[in-house]
Amino acid sequence: MGTAAEEACRPADAADLPRLVELADAAVAELRQGRGGAVWSRHQARRPPYAAALRRELASDEHHVVVGTLDGVVMGYGVARVEQLADGGRLGVVSDLYTEPGCRELGIGEITMDRLVAWCTDQGCFGVDSLALPGDRHTKNFFEAFGLVARAIIVHRPLP
Repeated sequence: MGTAAEEACRPADAADLPRLVELADAAVAELRQGRGGAVWSRHQARRPPYAAALRRELASDEHHVVVGTLDGVVMGYGVARVEQLADGGRLGVVSDLYTEPGCRELGIGEITMDRLVAWCTDQGCFGVDSLALPGDRHTKNFFEAFGLVARAIIVHRPLP
């Protein structure tokens, strides 16, 4: 009988950058295909080249970049940032959260999200926001398990 795989999450570092770029590219490509993904990918998605932005985020106190691992191998990542609001409040925003498809349902996403929420709490944030595309029930259910619920709905009409 084999030993169980070990899921973990740790802060990312510069050595993780090539893998972070691969995962960011996969995340954007996957979400682009979903309902609402075409506009999301043009408006809100991480922009290539990914390496420069991720390098800045790794060095920033206002961002937290983590990697989720399976037996020490990076299989997912997450990025949270603090947004300073006009009223002085601090809002945590999970901008990136992705796990390789073959490793979903193993707990990597959950421990990654736990780490990001804990960081937002430590930063004095009053709440955490993220984004789920319409019809992506898996992502919606995942976020709801962490207490995130819809607080706004963005509507869109394509024009000729």
